[in-house]
Amino acid sequence: MADLFDTAPDALPDTAPRPLADRLRPARLDEVIGQQQVLGPESPLGVMLAAGTLGSIVFWGPPGVGKTTIARLLANATDLYFVQISAIFSGVPELRKVFDAAKLRRSQGRGTLLFVDEIHRFNKAQQDSFLPHMEDGTILLVGATTENPSFELNKALLSRAQVLVLDRLSADNLSDLLTRAETLLDRELPLTQPARAALVEMADGDGRALLNLVEQVTSWKTDTDLGPDALKTRLMKRAAQYDKSGDGHYNLISALHKSVRGSDPDASLYWFARMLEAGEDPRYLARRITRMAVEDIGLADPQAQTACLDAWQTYERLGSPEGELALAQALVYVALAPKSNATYTAYKAARKAAKQTGSLMPPKHILNAPTDLMKDQGYGKGYAYDHDAKEGFSGQDYFPEDMDRPQFYDPVDRGFEREMRKRLDYYARLRVDRAKD
Repeated sequence: MADLFDTAPDALPDTAPRPLADRLRPARLDEVIGQQQVLGPESPLGVMLAAGTLGSIVFWGPPGVGKTTIARLLANATDLYFVQISAIFSGVPELRKVFDAAKLRRSQGRGTLLFVDEIHRFNKAQQDSFLPHMEDGTILLVGATTENPSFELNKALLSRAQVLVLDRLSADNLSDLLTRAETLLDRELPLTQPARAALVEMADGDGRALLNLVEQVTSWKTDTDLGPDALKTRLMKRAAQYDKSGDGHYNLISALHKSVRGSDPDASLYWFARMLEAGEDPRYLARRITRMAVEDIGLADPQAQTACLDAWQTYERLGSPEGELALAQALVYVALAPKSNATYTAYKAARKAAKQTGSLMPPKHILNAPTDLMKDQGYGKGYAYDHDAKEGFSGQDYFPEDMDRPQFYDPVDRGFEREMRKRLDYYARLRVDRAKD
């Protein structure tokens, strides 16, 4: 069966209304659709169940992929009492009641699988409250989260639980789920084959969303099969999973940045469009695209930064949606520009050196001497005015006297940095010649 959803209602009469997602719940783990990377014979759960040593788990994955259902089926497979709570609605008093009931159950010879939905919403103290009960066997914790556990869960809790990643359902998985729904309903949906494919696409990897769409379609009164255009007129596509402050946000901006760095304008435009479609603020994208020009192009193409700033200003004047085209144009420019992180690398190296040698004084010959005392101390003594030197270059050392001269900036042989390399080598030769004089 499908790999979905929340706890089933207890002792409901047969006539009680039940959503299709609830009626399609799998009864066994081998009926779950998808997620073989955690349920297969050689997968983490498969090995644990075969050995009879199920440990605490955190399921990390998008909505509608089976986190709750798998947790319930794990309890059935291990004869553990299943308890479900949600971090959204539970606090310390509720947790205390759950732990007390689990202790009583344990004293009577039965274990408890505690499923915590949205576990990342518990604060640090609440997460810590699980630890002693996990360690003494009062509960076997199964948490579910759509957020990255590395950032949202305590290290102490993560050290006691194995994180298992659940994937969004594939188109084939959703097609199988659609077929099972039609079998349960004992009717085929009034859709053409292209419309069925469009329905699967609308669900966007979310099994629960697909079944909700199926319920809507089955309520329609129609004598003919509907095509994709008619389907999209009657249904709204599921909103793309995207949290402006969460993983969806950071994953997509990472994909965009790396596509630009990889000089792929098509992939860059795709991820740019994905973020806009999900409701990202174009100003945020303008800022990040400008950052890409500075970090990954630098002096290999000094015009890249200007192009980004111009596009940003154009967006501010035109607004959406017209101004977004200017940002797309800048994006293509930076994607195809010659790449160099030489300045970025040099900057980081200089910051590191500054931290390590932050107490060293500048050499006295480059210090101003506005008082007689400072002159007596040698300030400004021996300074060579570069404009008076041959070729406008004195070759003096400007680093602290107790510091060996480093080289931070190492331009690449691409774009305008080829010219920068020539200039750097030219002054290096002159510096050697001046040292001989």
